[in-house]
Amino acid sequence: MRIEPSKDADVLVIRLRDYMIVDSIDLEEGIIAHLNEKGDVVEIKILDASKTVDFHELVVHIPSGVVA
Repeated sequence: MRIEPSKDADVLVIRLRDYMIVDSIDLEEGIIAHLNEKGDVVEIKILDASKTVDFHELVVHIPSGVVA
């Protein structure tokens, strides 16, 4: 998993897996889930990230049993 703030735009990209993106859905305004050919979420993109994400307080919780 990679979490990358964009240097060119106010966007935070959370890449969960390295699969080709074939579709996307809006989870809510400004939050987009990108899907692979099976419909699995492989990337989450947060637009206007500085308005919704506090990068100093960013914490990632991985549930037990999940292999990263």
